[in-house]
Amino acid sequence: MSMLSEFKAFAMRGNVVDMAVGVVIGAAFGKIVTSFVNDLLMPPIGLLVGGVDFSAIKLTLKQAVGETAAITLNAGSFIQTIVDFTIIAFAIFLVVKAMNAAKKPEPAAPAPEVPADVKLLTEIRDLLRAR
Repeated sequence: MSMLSEFKAFAMRGNVVDMAVGVVIGAAFGKIVTSFVNDLLMPPIGLLVGGVDFSAIKLTLKQAVGETAAITLNAGSFIQTIVDFTIIAFAIFLVVKAMNAAKKPEPAAPAPEVPADVKLLTEIRDLLRAR
């Protein structure tokens, strides 16, 4: 089997295609959530806490010198990323929970019937114990 045909067989397996679709949809969903957090959620929260622009919250470690940019810790961006992650994680939790609820539990397999010779031996054993 050539390498090309092996790759085709690998790529066309159902779980690989499903995973690829999930990654693409997840990336698009991540962009939507990031826009939601940055553009719709954080501005009102910043307004409620005193007009703070979270993206502007920075701790300057070293001031800019000439053409060299300042070195900063971007705490506001980090806070926005944490909010993004929390929303995405909660949405995924809800999807998984809904999928698990939609699955029908598989019925338990009936116990296999005990062969006649095992039944007879069990009865003999029980009679001997009773003596």
